[in-house]
Amino acid sequence: MRRKIYDEMLNWKNQSNGKTALLIEGARRVGKSYIALEFAKLNYKSYILVDFSKVSKEVKDLFDNYLDNIDYLFTYLSEYYGVKLYERESLIIFDEIQFCPRARGAIKHLVEDGRYDYIETGSLISIKKNVKDILIPSEEEKLKMLPMDFEEFLWAMGNETLMNFIKECYKNKKALGQALHRKAMDYFKEYLIVGGMPQAVDEYRTSRDFERTDKIKRNILNLYREDIRKHSDELNLKVEQIYDMIPSQLQKHEKKFNISLLDENARYRNYEGAFYWLSDASLINIAYNTTEPNIGIGRRRGNNSLKCYMFDTGLLLSMTFNEKNIVNEEIYKKILFNKLSFNEGLIIENVVSQMLVSNKRKLYFFSRSDREDSNETMEIDFLISSDKITSKHNIIPIEVKSGNRYTYSSLNKLLEKYSEYLSTPIIIHTKDLKEENGILYLPIYMTGLL
Repeated sequence: MRRKIYDEMLNWKNQSNGKTALLIEGARRVGKSYIALEFAKLNYKSYILVDFSKVSKEVKDLFDNYLDNIDYLFTYLSEYYGVKLYERESLIIFDEIQFCPRARGAIKHLVEDGRYDYIETGSLISIKKNVKDILIPSEEEKLKMLPMDFEEFLWAMGNETLMNFIKECYKNKKALGQALHRKAMDYFKEYLIVGGMPQAVDEYRTSRDFERTDKIKRNILNLYREDIRKHSDELNLKVEQIYDMIPSQLQKHEKKFNISLLDENARYRNYEGAFYWLSDASLINIAYNTTEPNIGIGRRRGNNSLKCYMFDTGLLLSMTFNEKNIVNEEIYKKILFNKLSFNEGLIIENVVSQMLVSNKRKLYFFSRSDREDSNETMEIDFLISSDKITSKHNIIPIEVKSGNRYTYSSLNKLLEKYSEYLSTPIIIHTKDLKEENGILYLPIYMTGLL
């Protein structure tokens, strides 16, 4: 399946020319090992894949004992894997590098040697036990691998043309028209249900069976739960509490994460490490409240007020409907045909957060409450910076609407109070594109183009 990260990897190879290693990090099962292997097959004369999740201690010990004799290290790896290495034409992949921190620390010396290229893959890269006693190599470039985005999903479904037309309409601020908008929304509802985990997408494109796809998603969720229990050490109870609470927290009208629901005496500082662990594992996307919708929103964030989104909306859907071990096929079909009544806002806002992150956006929202002055009470789902920074009008406020009827009183109040800071406001909805009263209404499948 085509992945956009492949082009970024190709740019690294051509521009680095052996001067840096490439670290691909992300959640488990997003396709890191697969893409590294495919890249090796298509771009190198030979390659070695060292999978540290299952390799022998003997191989791991090489990075403790032979960094002062790199020739021996290469000779050993070549013989152990039965692969001939060619100078500047071979790639060595360190898969699941978190299981051998010393190998990551060795990257500095291996890159300096200059004979081969190196790709590392891993998750939980930054937690203490995975960086303990090593010097993080400055000769390392990082790429974050995420679940498949909507365009990659369309490619997997065999549609190579629809997103090109959507991009053209977005560029010219034109509606798709009834027939093509309906077609795009049908695909997008499938994407909402299936999600972007490659194994789930592959199952669905082959079988078109939601129930079989859901089994795969639940296996992935169980794998993450096992990882939490195994790797989060003293934080495991808090991490698991947060993880389990994500669907119910997102079903609230105001989706800020309420720590008191975990423990009535808890404070954010008590759970800060647990949020960081989940973020580092790439299992959640965190949105922070900003104190003012002005340039430099990241410097104005309030760390004690956040929203916690699941990194893949397909997985969130499987977590939400968890009364049975699998979600009944009929539930998915009702979602597909708009015949199931549930809090769609939970799903729609989550997928918007996922699409913004896929477009390399950091997540911020704006929330203010004033009991004495209702005009000061407002809740804006997302804020992003415009691409061109000027002396004013730098911030784009985004409201997400899941239903056919909606109001936007918070947006109006924000526009009135902070007009000098704000660029064109955007409402993301399930209808076609339109511009009206200075607001751009975008169909949800265009979110990734912002």
